[in-house]
Amino acid sequence: MPASGSASAAVIAIASSLLEKVAKLSTTRWTSADAALEQAHALRLRAEELAEADASAYMSYVDAQRAAKAMPDEERERVIAPARAATVDVPLAIARLAGETVELAATLAENGNPNLRADAMVAATLAAAAALSAARLITVNLSGAPDDRSAEATRVARAASAKAAALGSLGVH
Repeated sequence: MPASGSASAAVIAIASSLLEKVAKLSTTRWTSADAALEQAHALRLRAEELAEADASAYMSYVDAQRAAKAMPDEERERVIAPARAATVDVPLAIARLAGETVELAATLAENGNPNLRADAMVAATLAAAAALSAARLITVNLSGAPDDRSAEATRVARAASAKAAALGSLGVH
């Protein structure tokens, strides 16, 4: 059963698909387009993997909570803690991947086919939204407790949002 982290990863997969299109249609104009195409493809595949990993992490957490209901408190935490960690680690990987996707989108917006600049800009916007979503999910899954992973995801989301917003100044042809 997919959850919000899976949705964020799916958004990155869509953004990466747009970048694959931009890169593929930029090969006659930009010598690095083939490398960008490979990178976009790898980002899409990783996003698809993370969508599955998030669904699995969520179901493992639900299963651990059900199994731990009848356990004493100290044993309950031992059973739930690893599953809870995955509900933070997978969204952190999603946030990081979103940041990488925004970086590639910016590169393609600047160097790729200018007729497809809007597609690269939209991909950056989508990926930045996915980073923000993943960062918020981490905060919720940690119940607001301070954690380096939450701080990192928030930094990635802010940087991705700023970079995506800055692409608007490139203009569209």
